[in-house]
Amino acid sequence: MDGLWFLSAACILFTVAMFSSGLSDLRLMVSKKSADNIQFLPFLTTDLNNLGWLYYGYLKGDGTLMTVNSIGAFLQTLYMVAFIFYSSEKRRPLSQVLLALLVLVLGFAYFYLWTPNLGVRLNQLGLFCSIFTISMYLSPLADLAEIIRTKSTKCLSMPLTITTVLASTSWVLYGMQLGDAYIMVPNFPGIVTSLLRIWLFWRYYQEQPLYRHLPM
Repeated sequence: MDGLWFLSAACILFTVAMFSSGLSDLRLMVSKKSADNIQFLPFLTTDLNNLGWLYYGYLKGDGTLMTVNSIGAFLQTLYMVAFIFYSSEKRRPLSQVLLALLVLVLGFAYFYLWTPNLGVRLNQLGLFCSIFTISMYLSPLADLAEIIRTKSTKCLSMPLTITTVLASTSWVLYGMQLGDAYIMVPNFPGIVTSLLRIWLFWRYYQEQPLYRHLPM
């Protein structure tokens, strides 16, 4: 039980730190009164991911999942509100939010109305959340070719990479303790992709000074 409590605390600490990486974008938007060069879609997809896992944690009665994803959903929503407020083009992000809300309503209706059995609902929701999380962890690999071509890791964040590998490792161990494959399996790619990014930082260390990776 002490080991599970420790893993729970580690999951909360490292995952909240990972979600807090967006605070640098928030600070930039507020200081410049502009959302230029800030991407909106990662905030939205992470928010959807948080809400899915929050519902999964609620169905399981898992306080760790509910705590982490409540904080994550709040932060991502805060980033989205700031982006829309400071963006010169509001129609596109607002339409994406409306589409996401439609997806949430349809998803809730499916899981709540058409999947009354709790066990089936947990399995289907866990599978959906797992696939969504894996796709999010694998998405940064799209930048791999550009990083290798330019021999520069300026598009990567060292603090985010470190917190991601710590959070992913904590969730894998937490999932193993609970015997929950839906928590354990989707976090393996987070470890793999983070270690790959750490290798890229090391590989192109001479070409990319260290100070560029440190938070301001």
